[in-house]
Amino acid sequence: MFKRLLPALMLGAFAVTACAADDGGKAAREAVEALAPGIKVESITPAPMAGFYQVVATGRMVYVSADGRYMINGNLIDLKDKTDLSAAAWAGTRKDALAKVPASQRLIYAPANPKHTVTVFTDVDCGFCRQLHAHIDEYNKQGIAVEYVFWPREGVKTTAGNDTPSYTKAVSVWCASDRKNAFNEAMKGAAVKPASCTNPVKDEFELGERLGVNGTPTIVTEKGDVIGGYLTPAQMLKVLDAKGG
Repeated sequence: MFKRLLPALMLGAFAVTACAADDGGKAAREAVEALAPGIKVESITPAPMAGFYQVVATGRMVYVSADGRYMINGNLIDLKDKTDLSAAAWAGTRKDALAKVPASQRLIYAPANPKHTVTVFTDVDCGFCRQLHAHIDEYNKQGIAVEYVFWPREGVKTTAGNDTPSYTKAVSVWCASDRKNAFNEAMKGAAVKPASCTNPVKDEFELGERLGVNGTPTIVTEKGDVIGGYLTPAQMLKVLDAKGG
């Protein structure tokens, strides 16, 4: 997998293929896709630095030379403006992608007139996810709407091809006759009654993979910034007020 391959490339750049000239990103795309089976390029755009493309693939953002020969694995920093260009690009990507997830595919806990709204990738067996949800009323009192999407930490399928326990629990919660009550009880550690139906769990897990989610809870602001794993209500409010959303 691309994720397991990238740590071996931390020296910064390496030769993958050579092409004569910039061809609108085709060489860069093909070079990334050739790194390992199953790599899917989600987006490719000209990078802020000349001669490179910004490529998002399988939950990673890298920079590839227009001829497909060199790849830089790491955040792109504008030293003049002292800004993290990669972080800003990721935020925009997350914001656009999450905007396509309708309210009908989320578990929403919100006050009447929220000051801030966050999307939280969650898993019912995650200790810090449970700690966060234990204080859901306090987040709401602070004016923070929490919108959950599922990200089963074990993935969707086992190596044997069976549904993972965390995926099965997420589906069962979603398909329960009283979804919110089932979620509330699961987050207290109660057994989840098996249930099945048409559900968004697999799509949400794959969305998280594309957006670089690698653990739960992952908290994303309306602007697309990731502000952490678990934050107390007071900590989250402070961060959201500072970021303006």
